[in-house]
Amino acid sequence: MESAKKFADRREKILYKFGSVQLGFEDFGQAAGVRLSPENRWVRKASLVPWEAIEGRYAALFPSGEGNVAKPLRLALGALLIQTEREISDEETAIQIMETPCLQWFCGMAQYEEKMPFDPSLMVYFRRRLTPEILGEINEMIIRASKKANGGNKKGKRGRPRKGGKNDDDDNSGTLILDATCAPCNIKYPQDTELLNDAREKLEGLIDHLHDPSDGEKPRTYRRKARKAYLKTARKRKKTKSEIRKAIGAQLRYIKRDLGIIKRYLADGKTLTKKQAALLETLKKIYEQQLFMHSTRTHSVPERIVSIHQPHLRPIVRGKVRTPVEFGPKLDISVADGFVRVEKISFEAYNESENLQTAIERYKKRTGRYPQRVLTDKIYRNRDNLAWCRERGIRLSGPALGRPKKDATRDKTLEYKDLCDRVEVERAFSLAKRKFGLGLLRTTRPETTLAAVAASILALNLAKLFYPFLSVLKSTLFPPRFHYA
Repeated sequence: MESAKKFADRREKILYKFGSVQLGFEDFGQAAGVRLSPENRWVRKASLVPWEAIEGRYAALFPSGEGNVAKPLRLALGALLIQTEREISDEETAIQIMETPCLQWFCGMAQYEEKMPFDPSLMVYFRRRLTPEILGEINEMIIRASKKANGGNKKGKRGRPRKGGKNDDDDNSGTLILDATCAPCNIKYPQDTELLNDAREKLEGLIDHLHDPSDGEKPRTYRRKARKAYLKTARKRKKTKSEIRKAIGAQLRYIKRDLGIIKRYLADGKTLTKKQAALLETLKKIYEQQLFMHSTRTHSVPERIVSIHQPHLRPIVRGKVRTPVEFGPKLDISVADGFVRVEKISFEAYNESENLQTAIERYKKRTGRYPQRVLTDKIYRNRDNLAWCRERGIRLSGPALGRPKKDATRDKTLEYKDLCDRVEVERAFSLAKRKFGLGLLRTTRPETTLAAVAASILALNLAKLFYPFLSVLKSTLFPPRFHYA
């Protein structure tokens, strides 16, 4: 058991400023008979986040003026981190905060209350306000606060002269690790025949909306024949290329007829809602892309749409054995001193080697120096990046380009050490995808999807800061997913 003095000292460290009242840790929930342990992981995590600095910087995002009173920033950010770590829905997030005192403390509530802290629909509002750029800055604030609490970076203090008397301020120091991955979204695997069939059914729904019985007989869309033609191919376990091509051509002709009918309706003065108009533009683009691929006998097109409800998603070619192609945002991350940062995120496929120089310049802006070595994949090692790093005294890991020279000598020990150290970024990807929701994004809007990715990296860093306190709670924080006999 902890002594009374130690408990009092710890209580003084865990104070929450609620307006002009200093709320002590012991006072939380006394009215409801709730007692929180200072060893609780959410209580510990709350002490690792500089809430006052974050609220001072971003309180304007949640203004309190006329109308409904906005929710506090700490409640919004805390709810987003809870949802990310527990991988739960918006409704379940609000329910768990209502039922759990430690989560209410983490979200900054004054005392334990058995009522919903907010309407679950506000989670969308939280994700839209807390953009990836804002979450990235909050991530930096947490990292800086952690380094300040630990006495700064103990490795290589700047301004200390070396043995020869020369100051080493301009020397490179540190290691930067870079890699890219894809965060898959929760959509069914797209197939051209199924995508066109869904597009045709959506167009038929728009025709039903635009048609007025007073206008006379509804134009024929042959929807029963179109459905029967689709099922004839879709129900086959094995389909030949000619059968798939024939089914795609048939659906394209039905869609062309439906688009012509809708065009005539709109020309006659009929109107669509804003949401329906956006859907129609998406369906038109799908038709144009599929018609182009069908007529040119190709399987790729720029900005290819793979989901009607999420037209911003693009196929990202990974080249992996299990998942050669994934559908979701592509992101570059960097790892330095054990902390993870998002360097770039985009729904469009891009060459990650283009971001190496930008990531290194950001590292210099943070630390004042270039890194001594950069550990990357082979794709980053092009001639431009190698020359750029050589000019700045940065060692880019990996073998030289081209055929090995006849008398060249390789430092296999150094190469093996670089390879082992680069595993840290793979470990970060694995942990973020298994534990913090990066393995399957369930958001649908483009801005909320990007915010979910940034929140995953923020929750990952917060868990890394929590590792020193993990001795007893390790099995609780990272439970095994499967048990084998």
